[in-house]
Amino acid sequence: MEERIKKALDSIRPYLQADGGDVELVNISKDGIVQVKLIGACSSCPMSQMTLRAGVERALIREVPGIRRVEAVS
Repeated sequence: MEERIKKALDSIRPYLQADGGDVELVNISKDGIVQVKLIGACSSCPMSQMTLRAGVERALIREVPGIRRVEAVS
C-alpha cells in the first residue's frame, strides 16, 4: 500500500512544485488514514486545505483502495 500511495503522491507532486510547494508522506494508519506534511509554499498557503482535500486526498482515494482520509500534520 505504501508504494501505491507514494506513486499517487508522485503524480500530483509536479503541480505542487510548480507553485513552490511539495508533499511528504508521514504515516499510514491501519484504518486507512494517511498523514502527510505540506512543505514549502504549501505549508503557509491559505488554500492548503483545499489542495489537501481536492488534490491530495482525491488522488489517493482514487488510486489506492482502502484509503479513507488524508490529514495534514505539521
